[in-house]
Amino acid sequence: MFIPLNFPRAPLKLVRKNGQVFVFCTVRKKNLLLTPEEWVRQHAIHFLIQEKQVPFGLIASEFAVKVNQLNRRCDVVVFGPDGTPKLVVECKAPDVKLTENVLYQIAQYNFSLQADYLMITNGLDHFYCAIDRATNTIEFMETLRSWEEMTIS
Repeated sequence: MFIPLNFPRAPLKLVRKNGQVFVFCTVRKKNLLLTPEEWVRQHAIHFLIQEKQVPFGLIASEFAVKVNQLNRRCDVVVFGPDGTPKLVVECKAPDVKLTENVLYQIAQYNFSLQADYLMITNGLDHFYCAIDRATNTIEFMETLRSWEEMTIS
């Protein structure tokens, strides 16, 4: 049903109800309809926890943010120990290309959040960025830093 992604294998808990498949979100602590985008989001969350050592309690999924007076939701936000946003993650379905528009979307979210790092993914391709506030530029990175490296000031 869902294609393998370019993430480490994630221990997802799937449940079938009334002909639909749901996935248990460890962050939101509830079953969510398993859409292609949710498939990517759940893998990204497990990647952050397992590979980047992000403490479970510092991850928010579907985090509300205001953009130009409109209510929006960031797919994933990772916070530092002081509660400030460190990383914003935008997830797309595997068949959605990661274009400049996706980067623009996450940059708009980050105007409010002011996180130091951005990640966009469709599960197959991933792009990681660091925000350089001194020059107001985005620096693309080969890999995402660990949570500890992201939180060192």
